Amino acid sequence: MAIDRALRIRAVFFLHALASGGLYARVPAIQKLLGVDEATLGLVFLGFPVGAILIFLFGSRLIEVLGTRRIMVVCLPILPVATALLGAMPNAQVLFAYFIAYGALYSLPNMAMNIEADRVEAALGRRVMNSCHGLWSVGYLLATLIGTLAESVHFSPLLHMGLLAVPLVPAVLWITLGIEPAPARPHTQTATQRLALPTAAILLLVTFTLGPSLLEGALRNWSVIYMRDSFAAPSWVDTLTLPVFLAAHAIGRLNADRLVMRFGVVPVARWLTAVALLGCAAVVLAPNLWVALVGFLLVGVGVCTSYPLTTSAAAQIGDRPSSQNVASLTFATQVILLGAPAVLGWVATNWGIRNTFTVLLPAIALSLWLARYLAPKPSASAPH
Repeated sequence: MAIDRALRIRAVFFLHALASGGLYARVPAIQKLLGVDEATLGLVFLGFPVGAILIFLFGSRLIEVLGTRRIMVVCLPILPVATALLGAMPNAQVLFAYFIAYGALYSLPNMAMNIEADRVEAALGRRVMNSCHGLWSVGYLLATLIGTLAESVHFSPLLHMGLLAVPLVPAVLWITLGIEPAPARPHTQTATQRLALPTAAILLLVTFTLGPSLLEGALRNWSVIYMRDSFAAPSWVDTLTLPVFLAAHAIGRLNADRLVMRFGVVPVARWLTAVALLGCAAVVLAPNLWVALVGFLLVGVGVCTSYPLTTSAAAQIGDRPSSQNVASLTFATQVILLGAPAVLGWVATNWGIRNTFTVLLPAIALSLWLARYLAPKPSASAPH
């Protein structure tokens, strides 16, 4: 059966999320297996951005040399197996070291598929980036719901994610082997530097996305623990925060391309950032789990476009290959966010789990003003 280029790259995003998204619903179970507090768990999570940063420094050169398809074919089938093995680590130290390798394995195909999605946009003359990320959110939602079910029937993280890997490996191979890479964008500077260091334009995009990225990361890492510690409810109810967030996230992304085409990048970014700010405030002040769930829903809508819009904006700058700008954007973001899990874990341990969200309110408010820098350059070749 023939699958067109846009549908196939969307399927890649969906499968990438399904292969990796089961982890966060099982964070409390993994924490219990390791026997560590939130501060130690935050330090363990640092391994992931360390591995990602190493990839983002050199990944653009790998992509220019090897091509997006080859990287996806090699890395993506390994990802679901690697995710399952996260549940088999014997202690926090080993899990930290494993997270470094896992962060690299996760991030290289992630960068390749974002670059391929941007090239597909250029080839087709219409936006597909937000819908690609929408399908990623759908995959993540499905993986989280499976994780919630696994929690309710008391499957261990290793068993749950290992069973999920069995059908995913052949599915990923079938999709990625059929990819026909889209042509690369033309650029005013075609040489690829050894290190993907950010330019001033990239740093402005990074600063915009900092607040939403911190909020999204805090929600993925700490929302289930927030529900567990703040309200008396069964463990499977605690895990509903992620499905609620991801459902809103997915719906927002699947409709975002149409909104951007109608209203423009900057207005959409500002409206949604304001929604994220409102949702975060609701989580901080929630008197019961229902208000908290509404807050997580608003956060899901509010942060849904921050990453795809900044990725598209970086790819369209045109001063050097899009792979380098996308890599430098993600590298700079990861460096800035490197200490976030440990800091937020310390806040949760010493100031209370609610304040992991309170401290993010100023950064989200700053993003409202910085949204202006998402406006595409007049010379950008991307469709508008």
